[in-house]
Amino acid sequence: MTQHVDAQISFFPTGDLDGTTAFYQDALGLPMVLDQGVCRIFRATAGAFIGFCQKAAAPTDPESIITLVTEDVDGWVHALRNKGVEPERGPEFNAKFDIYHAFYRDPNGYLVEIQRFEDPRWDKG
Repeated sequence: MTQHVDAQISFFPTGDLDGTTAFYQDALGLPMVLDQGVCRIFRATAGAFIGFCQKAAAPTDPESIITLVTEDVDGWVHALRNKGVEPERGPEFNAKFDIYHAFYRDPNGYLVEIQRFEDPRWDKG
């Protein structure tokens, strides 16, 4: 029997909780759904969340990629440019993975990918 999952949260350490909040809430427009003082959780979709917790020893060169999937990559790029946030790379088509995407760098050094699957096998759920 498969157990039901109600939601998903990925937590990441940050050395700058306020700067991180400004990026995810103000620039990306993700609503903060819970402020626990040293941890803040943002809604990415109805059941998917991104959390950040203040840590003195946060990684200085994180290798994680936070990917937000959308049909409107160019709309995101335009909206972020209007807020003064430029992509680190893209938008561009990646033939290897059959995706169209752009990359941004958050205040912690994490890559934030805005991505659209071109692969027809992608189950949009």
